[in-house]
Amino acid sequence: MSAPPVGIIGGSGFYSLLDGVAGQAVATPYGDPSGPLSSGSLGGRDVVFVPRHGPEHRYAPHVVPYRANLWALRASGVRQVVSLSAVGSLNPALPTGTLVVPDQVVDRTAGRPHTFFDDGAGVAHASFADPYCPAGRGAALSASAGADTPVVDGGVLVVVNGPRFSSRAESREFQSHGWSVIGMTAMPEAALARELGLCYTTLALVTDLDAGVEAGQGVTHAEVLAAFAENLPRLRDLLVATLGHLPAGQGDCGCGDLSAVPRGFALP
Repeated sequence: MSAPPVGIIGGSGFYSLLDGVAGQAVATPYGDPSGPLSSGSLGGRDVVFVPRHGPEHRYAPHVVPYRANLWALRASGVRQVVSLSAVGSLNPALPTGTLVVPDQVVDRTAGRPHTFFDDGAGVAHASFADPYCPAGRGAALSASAGADTPVVDGGVLVVVNGPRFSSRAESREFQSHGWSVIGMTAMPEAALARELGLCYTTLALVTDLDAGVEAGQGVTHAEVLAAFAENLPRLRDLLVATLGHLPAGQGDCGCGDLSAVPRGFALP
């Protein structure tokens, strides 16, 4: 049997990852995904791609239909997800252009639907001590071995609501905790993936220094997109190489443990 397809969630700059492939609409109990899902081949693996912000960057971070996106990927046979994200740096040692494979996340978002297990679905407590799949992280780090630009192994990604950027005071608070990078989309995405038993790995590209970093200035959205576009080939190369190092399916990483799913909750 062939390996299940790998789901790819693309952020800013990745509105169309698979050229020449028609998108397919997938209905979910949580509404429509951000955009049509595209299926194809990349890095020697079958993949299913969903543009996180939709075509033409339609959805701001706080209104992305995260539940629909993850549900649609699982319904398409996906069991491993690789997320591509633009992030700001909270550490001058992580300058623009740095690639980071985070190992922890802090959720500072609010008002987003953050679980599948609501509206009478039943009580569930999904394990989330290690938000990112160890096998996926290992694949990314193995893929980066010998690269011209090293990939940073680990770090804490703090997720804010957006769409505004941080004040300097907020940024300095995040730095005081020793957190590494800041973004707007990793939560609830990572937690929803865990609830569905999906392996989830993030490849993060630093596009700016956050407001409270001593060397940084107030960042603009245009600057973020410009930095992302400049470094896009490196992130794509890392993605392709990572796909080649991923295991054929879920192993003993533990991400696929569905013992916490409430009785009667129907998974796709």
